[in-house]
Amino acid sequence: MNREVSLSRMNNGSGLHEKRNPDNQDVTMNLIHDEIKLDYGNVLLVPGTRTNVTSRKLVNLNCRISFNHNEKTVYEGIPIMAANMDGVGSFAMADALIRHRIFTCLAKMHSEENLIRFFSEDSLRRDYCAITVGLRHMDREKFKSVNQNAGPIKFACLDVANGHTQRFVSFLEEFRSEFPEVVIIAGNVVTPEQTEILVKAGADLVKIGIGGGSVCETRIKTGVGYPQFSAVVECGHAAREAGAHIVADGGCTCPGDVAKALAAGSAFVMLGGMFAGHKEGGGRVVTRRFNTGEITDKGKAILQENKYVEFYGMSSQIANNKHFDGLQPWKTSEGREVLLPFKPSIDETVQDMLGGLRSACTYLGAGNLQDLPQAAKFVQCHDTHNRVFEDSPISDHSISSMLV
Repeated sequence: MNREVSLSRMNNGSGLHEKRNPDNQDVTMNLIHDEIKLDYGNVLLVPGTRTNVTSRKLVNLNCRISFNHNEKTVYEGIPIMAANMDGVGSFAMADALIRHRIFTCLAKMHSEENLIRFFSEDSLRRDYCAITVGLRHMDREKFKSVNQNAGPIKFACLDVANGHTQRFVSFLEEFRSEFPEVVIIAGNVVTPEQTEILVKAGADLVKIGIGGGSVCETRIKTGVGYPQFSAVVECGHAAREAGAHIVADGGCTCPGDVAKALAAGSAFVMLGGMFAGHKEGGGRVVTRRFNTGEITDKGKAILQENKYVEFYGMSSQIANNKHFDGLQPWKTSEGREVLLPFKPSIDETVQDMLGGLRSACTYLGAGNLQDLPQAAKFVQCHDTHNRVFEDSPISDHSISSMLV
C-alpha cells in the first residue's frame, strides 16, 4: 500500500502531513508518494525453479484476448502493437506485421479514401489494425465513413496525449454510444483512478504511459509523468478489477522490456522506437558519410556510409509543422527529432523481439505467453546488464560491416 506524505514536516498522526494557515480556515495538503516507483530498468525477472519448458521453440506466443464490450471480437495473435506514429503506423508496416500476427494502430493522418481502400482490399486487416481517432469532429466522421464503406471496423484507438481530462472522458462515452460494437483502445493515462474512469466510460483497452517514449519530451518540458513499470502494475490491476485490459505504451528499449511489461500484467505492449527505422514505416531516409579514422595499405582514408531514417515524436516541431499548421504560440514542442540507423529487415527485428519473449518464457517456465504473469517474479535492482562494450564499434555483426 502506498503511504503518502507531504513536503511539510508537520505530522497529524494519520501518516499525512498538513500545513494550516494562521486563521486555521484553509488547509493545504502537499502530498508526495514516498514509495519509490520503478521503470523497466529498475527490475529484472527472476528465473523459475525446476521449470519444464525445455526449448524456446516449444513456447506458444499466440494469445487469445477477449473484450468486455464485444464478446464477438476476439484477438488471436501476438500481444504487441505498432504505435500510431509517423514512421511506424503505416499501411506497409501493418501488412508486414500481420504476417507475424502483430497488431498495428494506424497513424492518425491517413486519409479517409486511403483507409477505405486499405480495409476493403483485405478483410484480415480488420483483425490486426485499429483506426486512430482524435478529439476533432472530422476524425470521428472519418472513422464513421470508413466503418460504413469498408467495415465493420473492429478496433478504434482513441488517442490523446492527456487522457486525464473530462473532455476526453466525455468523448470516449460518446464514441462508445455511437459505436457499441467497436473494441476501443483509449489513452493515455498513468493512474489507477483514471484507468478505472476510462473503463467505465467505455474503454476495452486503456493505454498506459506518459512521457516514457523514446522521442517524447513531455517529462522534460512539463515535469509530468509516472515511472512506466509501476504504472503498468498499478493500472493493470485497476483495469482487470473493472473487467478490462491495458496497453503498456512507451519506455521499452529492448525485447527484455517487452517481456517485463507483459509479465507485469499488460495485455498488449505498444512499440514506437523499436519498430521505427524500417523502410515499411515510410520515414525519410538520409545518408551520412564518416571518416573511420583508418587508412588503406596505400594510405587512403577509409570512409563509412550509413543510412538513417528520420523519426520524431507526434508532439515535436516537425509533426506540428506537418500536420497542425505549425507550433501554435501557446504550445511547446514535447517531442524530439532523431535519425535512427536504417534497419533493412522488419522480419529480423520481429525475430529478435519474439525470440527474446520465447526465451523469457523458458526461464520462467511458461509454456504459453499468456501464462507469463502467473509465473513472474521481479527483483528490484540498480542496474540490469553489463554495459562495458555497448559503445564499442566492434560490437556490430562484424568489423567488415563498418567499411565501405
